[in-house]
Amino acid sequence: MSDFKQDAKALLEDIGGKENIGAVTHCATRMRFVLNDPKKANVEAIENLDSVKGTFTQAGQFQVIIGNKVAEFYNDFQAVSGVTGTSKEEVKALAANQQQNWLQKAMTFLAEIFAPIIPAIIVGGLILGFRNVLEGVPMSFLGQKIVEGAAQTAADGTPIYNTIVDVSQFWSGVNSFLWLPGEAIFHFLPVGITWSVTRKMGTTQILGIILGITLVSPQLLNAYAAPAALAAGEVPQWDFGFFQLDMIGYQAQVLPAMFAGLALSWLEIFWRKRIPEMVSMIFVPFLSLLPAIILAHTVLGPIGWKIGTFISGIVYAGLTGPVSWLFGLIFGALYSPLVITGLHHMTNAIDTQLVADFGGTGLWPMIALSNIAQASAVMGIWWATRHDEKESQITIPSAVSAYLGVTEPAMFGVTIKYVYPFVAAMIGSGLAGLLSTSVGITANSIGVGGLPGILAIQFQYWGWFLLAMAIAIVVPFTLTLIFRKTGFLAKNKLDINVDFK
Repeated sequence: MSDFKQDAKALLEDIGGKENIGAVTHCATRMRFVLNDPKKANVEAIENLDSVKGTFTQAGQFQVIIGNKVAEFYNDFQAVSGVTGTSKEEVKALAANQQQNWLQKAMTFLAEIFAPIIPAIIVGGLILGFRNVLEGVPMSFLGQKIVEGAAQTAADGTPIYNTIVDVSQFWSGVNSFLWLPGEAIFHFLPVGITWSVTRKMGTTQILGIILGITLVSPQLLNAYAAPAALAAGEVPQWDFGFFQLDMIGYQAQVLPAMFAGLALSWLEIFWRKRIPEMVSMIFVPFLSLLPAIILAHTVLGPIGWKIGTFISGIVYAGLTGPVSWLFGLIFGALYSPLVITGLHHMTNAIDTQLVADFGGTGLWPMIALSNIAQASAVMGIWWATRHDEKESQITIPSAVSAYLGVTEPAMFGVTIKYVYPFVAAMIGSGLAGLLSTSVGITANSIGVGGLPGILAIQFQYWGWFLLAMAIAIVVPFTLTLIFRKTGFLAKNKLDINVDFK
């Protein structure tokens, strides 16, 4: 008999029985349920099962954290319950229709648009970081820079030193070659976004790819050159006789691509319902793609660009303005609660827009620091309960996962359950965020949101980021132990039964 049969039977009973399950699937570490009546689930009993590391509800799904053996648990659960599994997409759709308000649906949609392209953005961030070290960091031991026989100095007379690419042809070649994937990821990001939108909407994905290409085609003026060209009145145009249209690309732009992708999908869905099937292969793609391209370059692109620039400008002002320390303190402290609500998904779009507009993002470093703070609070719980083998089976894997950027097991399995470590993590994250914005720590792009996140940080900020990481490690760990010992925010007496041996 499988190790999970007994717990699977208990979970079925505690979740309200087979009749309470609208749909069920699993991901890498969690069982995901859509429950017909969430109130019937006995959360306390479920969390007491040996196989369960915690529970939480997000995006209308009741999620039970099992760990790396979730696939085995899922198979046993199917066997004892008789419930047929459902795809993750169907579970998400059912949850969205049953239990989410409009804001939750919007955040879920945004998350599902960015989820497939985040790995590429992470790779791009690492590439930009490495190229920054190669070409943007002068190093004194490489000697003073010489141009046409003249030693280079700054305006104040200090010497300008060589970078790695200045003294090594090999690394200069590597630096140049790495711009190939770097450009593909960031400049051509709209292609990924329009593809992802059509994928999410269930429409023709190749049309989404083509639409994205029309937003970044080499025929168009590159978006990065557009401001100067507009100021000089040198923007190329399509001339239709009685009106002209600027030929401006949307490289690295998020909202124009998203709006265009939605227009394409809605048009395709509209025409599918109205055009006979025998000619739909001809007319549906044509009547969907061409109008979407026109809308993208006349209405949706310019509007999306203005909205994206406005949002990134506000965030950038918060990150760099006179009260940036306060912005960092508040955002750093509140990011973890945002994760609970699902509102954190909007930060992916904002980060991407900041990178496009300002060459880096000061928002993402605070997200990485928040993840580190959650992991450190869990380590505080582990230290206090380190002689409890069952508790260690939850805390250690959860902390490791959070240090590597995946915080759900840590938050929903440990810190939120006890409350006070969650508050300790918020305080540590807020202080780390305060430092981050005060000194202007900037990331090249989104990276791995934990300890490896330093690889995405611009090299000149590594020292400050290491200090911020130290704050995010020490403060939550220490406060968790203090709060536990004093009983601060403890839900019951068992929460302060500390073993400090």
